[in-house]
Amino acid sequence: MSGTSLDGLDLVAVEFWQTGEKWQFKIEAAETLEYSAERKNMLKNAPELSGMELIQLHTEYGHFLGNETKRFIAQNHFQPDIVASHGHTIFHQPEKGFTFQAGSGFEIAAITGITTVADFRSGDVALGGQGAPLVPVGDRFLFSEYEYCLNLGGFANISFEKNEKRVAFDICPVNIVLNYFAEKQGFAFDKNGELGRNGKVNTYLLEKLNQLDFYLKEPPKSLGREWVEQVFMPVLNDVETSANDKLRTVYEHIAQQISGIVSGVEKGGGEGGEKDREREGGGGKMLVTGGGAFNVFLIELISEKTQIELVIPAKEIINFKEALIFAFLGVLKFHGEINCLTSVTGAKCDSSVGIMYFSSNI
Repeated sequence: MSGTSLDGLDLVAVEFWQTGEKWQFKIEAAETLEYSAERKNMLKNAPELSGMELIQLHTEYGHFLGNETKRFIAQNHFQPDIVASHGHTIFHQPEKGFTFQAGSGFEIAAITGITTVADFRSGDVALGGQGAPLVPVGDRFLFSEYEYCLNLGGFANISFEKNEKRVAFDICPVNIVLNYFAEKQGFAFDKNGELGRNGKVNTYLLEKLNQLDFYLKEPPKSLGREWVEQVFMPVLNDVETSANDKLRTVYEHIAQQISGIVSGVEKGGGEGGEKDREREGGGGKMLVTGGGAFNVFLIELISEKTQIELVIPAKEIINFKEALIFAFLGVLKFHGEINCLTSVTGAKCDSSVGIMYFSSNI
């Protein structure tokens, strides 16, 4: 798994089994391989490549993924039945009917000699869906003890049950913007949110951000890098205030958007629709994962505004939940089972997404 925040390549070796209808899992090994500056820039600038250069990147990056997967398997003495690869998203524009994740599945299968499942998003987009988020299937089957599952990665996304169906959608940008401001000050990221603490909320800018059209749309909906560059960042750039104040305002924006979603669901309105989610006593537990779960300041803001119990799990789950769940999606695909829900993506039907690439050893 490689996320929009370009933290590096997440690799996880995980075993899945069923006890009755309940899926169980055990993480055998996990690591994050930090990208070199060259590879990070190559992926970051990929949208500007020519067609031929993009195909070359797709192949070369797949070769890199295959070699790193092979090394990881050998290093951890783990022999998988399948490899599941999300790749790295270069383009995601479902409203235009396409999405593209770099990292050729053919290369991975050829190098590892193991059946590989990749290209998870395109099939859903072809069915009229958003192609995202896909993690909620794992939330439903692997983390059902939580009322909400919130991921704070490049973007914030949330999932929960509504009318016995899984509902999920992207909420707003998170690390993709926070990292931008941190990098301008010479840091890879805003550790513990300390840079954000130093700024002041610009109420005018906050209001402009909260009024963006995306936040008025009903789910299903998803966000991509293009939206940040073409819509979100211009709003920030149009307001004259310090970088720290902009950063602090973005923190407030994130917390308010997440709080607004949860409050609407708890009250039986907003994104949650009818009063199907109103619970006696309200509240419940929200699992928080993704790199943003380590951001102390951000977690404090979300906790203050949502008034529900935030559960920060073991570091292994925080760091590798997405990779873990894409492995699970690969397992479901391998068995021909549904791994993508129309209630989440808005596609015309549930489906089993991903393409299976068989090695020449089969």
